[in-house]
Order: sequence, then structure tokens, then C-alpha cells
Amino acid sequence: MGRYVARRLLQMIPVFLGTTLLIFLMVHSLPGDPVLAMFGDKGADPATLAAKRHELGLDKSLPEQYFVYMRDMILHLDFGNQIRNGRPVTEVLGEAFPITLQLAFLAFTFELIFGIGLGIIAGLRAGRLADNAILIFTLLIISIPVFVLGFLIKMQFAFNLGWIAPNVSTEQNWDELIAPAIVLGGLSLAYVARLTRTTMAENLRADYMRTAVAKGLPKRRVIGVHLMRNSMIPVVTFLGTDIGALMGGAVVTEKIFNIKGVGGLIAESISRREGTTLVGLVTILVIVYLVTSLLIDLLYAVLDPRIRYA
Repeated sequence: MGRYVARRLLQMIPVFLGTTLLIFLMVHSLPGDPVLAMFGDKGADPATLAAKRHELGLDKSLPEQYFVYMRDMILHLDFGNQIRNGRPVTEVLGEAFPITLQLAFLAFTFELIFGIGLGIIAGLRAGRLADNAILIFTLLIISIPVFVLGFLIKMQFAFNLGWIAPNVSTEQNWDELIAPAIVLGGLSLAYVARLTRTTMAENLRADYMRTAVAKGLPKRRVIGVHLMRNSMIPVVTFLGTDIGALMGGAVVTEKIFNIKGVGGLIAESISRREGTTLVGLVTILVIVYLVTSLLIDLLYAVLDPRIRYA
């Protein structure tokens, strides 16, 4: 196991470098001049613009900028400063990430509990009324775009019923994030439920299940140990990759509910041509994806004892 983890960590290095390089090149190819945008409609003389570009290091070639960025990030955990106000990007990220972590945690808990729960009910009752009702319900959720679902929940529960506040306050209390979390995790919940249902329905017909029943094992053990552990492997894979998606895919949800998290910061950085902030955000998300994928691979051995890592 230790050798496998070490090998995976070494494999992450070229993946991380390649991904950050692509992100860096894509961000810096966005149209517009971020330095010119700092001065707005007033503009500035060429000498002032050149001095500002030199101060920010934007007059260097892209390979030089990337080398400086990676050097500062690896050695000093320094992601640079924002162009428009000079604030350290680490400070901006430190304010945005805890908020999105709260939102992602609630959304993940929501899809984990209700997604797997509905999937188990549908899988154990495949072809029956409960199964068909759950399939229709999840198909309905998949068919509704996130921004439509967000506005429907906001209009109904905030404006019509008055049960929730239309916008999340600056304190970001846990109860205020429940509605955004349902919107953010709704689509994933539907996929988790359908995936759980499919794998359980297939494994119910497997030979090892008939063998377990023939041995006279209790139904609770047959379902809870033999069926669930084998059925959860593809579900765990989806949930693992979805953690990163929840962290970076909350742009629409955070915009609808006015949440000052990573999603809102990504949208703001794109509109303001804040390349340094955007690269820093995506770099953190890449690290989240890589670490999550490693943890999910290690979890496979826990779910299925037949899996061994050399």
C-alpha cells in the first residue's frame, strides 16, 4: 500500500504541472487588457500602463510568468496579488473557500444521504411502483437546468412563502445555505440515485448473491455486507469526482443566492480579467481533484477485499 501511495504521489507531479500550465495559458489568452481595465473609461498614458505592467510582471513572456508563478507558489505558497487592488490572492482565497466548503459539504451530505437512500429503495424494488416513481423523480431533476431550479426554489420559498431569505447574508449561517445546497446537489443526487439503483439491481442477480442466500445468511447481512459493498464501488467513484465539481461548479448557484464564495469569485475574476486570481483558484481545485482521486482509489480496497495495491 505504501509503495502504491508513493507511486501515485509521484504521478501527480506531472499531472499537476501539465494541468496548471494549460490553465495558465488559457487564462492569459483571454481577450482584453487587465491593466487597461484598471483605469476604466479614464484610461492612462502609455508610460503609466508600461510601468504598471512591469510592476505586475506582465511585460515578461508567458514561460517566464509561469516559472515565476510556480516558483513562488511551491516555495512560498504565494499566488501573487490581485491586479485591481493589490490584495494577496491567498487572502482572497482564504475568504472565499471556507464559504464554498460549507456549501459543498451541505450539498454533498444531501446527495449522499438522499441519493444513496433513494437508490437503495429503487434497487431493492426494481420494476415496482417505488422504483418507477424514483426513476421519474430523478429524471425530472436531471431535466431541469440548475439556474431554473435555483430560481424556482428562490421564488417559491423566499418570495411566495417567506421561509428563507432571498439572498445569503455576509455571515453565511448554515441554515441560510440549505436551499443553495439543495440546488447545488440536486443534479448529483439524481445521478447517485440512478447509479446506486442500477448497480444494486444488477448485483441482486449475481451468483455470489444466490450463494449467500443459499448458505442461509441473514437478509440484513446479505444486503448490508455482500450487496452494498460491491454496489457502492461505482457510486463512490462518482461521489469522489463530484467533490471537486461541487467546489468549482457553484458559479450559478452562488450567483443566484448572492454567496461570496469560489463560484462568485471565478465569475468576477473572468469579467475583470483577474488572471492571477483565476489561476490560483483553479490550481487549488486541481489539488482537490488529485487528492480526492487518490483517497477514492484507496477506499476501493476497503469496499472490496479482493482489490490489493502493490
